[in-house]
Amino acid sequence: MATAVATPPAGIAAFSRAVVAAAADLVGSVERAVVGDQRVRTARDNAWDAMCADRARAQARDEMEALVRAILAEGPRPAVTAARPAMRPANQPATQPAAQPAGRRRAAKTRRLATTAAG
Repeated sequence: MATAVATPPAGIAAFSRAVVAAAADLVGSVERAVVGDQRVRTARDNAWDAMCADRARAQARDEMEALVRAILAEGPRPAVTAARPAMRPANQPATQPAAQPAGRRRAAKTRRLATTAAG
């Protein structure tokens, strides 16, 4: 008795694989034409760059850990307080400039603007 072997239909999946393969070949040949055969990136180059980046990250992490250990070994620094203005006694009123009527303020502002524009 003979059994029929089912063959997968050559549909859109096979077509898309062919398009992707052709595009990859095209990109590779364009890269070779642009940068030359000697400067084409390879998997070995990518692996070397990744290894160098890993080493740089490890070195930076080690340096940061050493700095943190040094800071922790020194202990906390004394707190620096900002200089505050002198406090007035509670029974002494605050000194504020006398309030001017709105008309005078507006006139003074107009004079200032006029003198700065003229000068």
